[in-house]
Amino acid sequence: MDKKNKTVLSGMQPTGKLHLGHYLGVLTNYVELQKEYNCFFMVADLHSMTQFYEDFAEAQSYILPLVSDWLAAGIDPGKSTVFVQSEVKEHAELSLILSMYTPVSWLQRNPTYKEQQANIEKALDSYGFLGYPVLQAADILLYGADAVPIGEDQLPHLELTREIARRFNYLTHSSTLKEPQPVLSKFPKVLGTDGRKMSKSYNNTLALSASEDSLYGEIKKMKTDVNRVRKTDKGNPANCPVFTYYDFFATDRKEEIENSCKTASIGCIDCKKIVADQERQPQAPFREKKIEVDAEKDPKDDSE
Repeated sequence: MDKKNKTVLSGMQPTGKLHLGHYLGVLTNYVELQKEYNCFFMVADLHSMTQFYEDFAEAQSYILPLVSDWLAAGIDPGKSTVFVQSEVKEHAELSLILSMYTPVSWLQRNPTYKEQQANIEKALDSYGFLGYPVLQAADILLYGADAVPIGEDQLPHLELTREIARRFNYLTHSSTLKEPQPVLSKFPKVLGTDGRKMSKSYNNTLALSASEDSLYGEIKKMKTDVNRVRKTDKGNPANCPVFTYYDFFATDRKEEIENSCKTASIGCIDCKKIVADQERQPQAPFREKKIEVDAEKDPKDDSE
């Protein structure tokens, strides 16, 4: 089957400014997928309620900036369908139906559920947070998605969707729900300033919309090899989150920087400066397009 006849579904929560992890791990993948697949890209505002139920109105205010970033990154509404999750009521309806078929034990073993419970300083004991994988399954299965773009750490999520689809089909003696396949991102995991996966929930992000100077200021604060205390100490790039950025922005200099770090001929601040400098060129088209997109006037606001 031609890929244009196959469907891809993916989404992001509008819970704040997008960061480099979103851009490198997700948006660049979206742009390539829309060239080959029938793509549905969703603003997952219902999902944002699982953690931000107390300030859902604030989360709604991030929808337009989120879509603006998508367009600046290269998402083309002429090639892809862009929509807001809560505007399609069938997402909630199918989630309710699927919840009747999903064992609680399946949700409790979700690794992300356990991780976020342990790392996020917020009450995450609601039914909605425990059951968000069911809503996620409904998002995917509603469109009969053939593929879902994810990172390797999200494979358990997609497998849960596949399990829910299999259980539903088995118990209803049907083949109603299609089991989706993963499309792995080129950069499945982008580390944040503290060395953990970059996430707004961990407050360790590098904002995609940050100016070059502001971004460099944040990069300078990033953790490096904890065993390298002085510049004269020999470093171990394998233990340095900053070094992982050479995979994104300066692959041609990776071997050189690795050797310089191991021999202490370059310091951590110097290394961070190189990363910031190398980031500017590949990100320049996004920044230019972002200015253009944000400058466009909403026809609804035209009083003339």
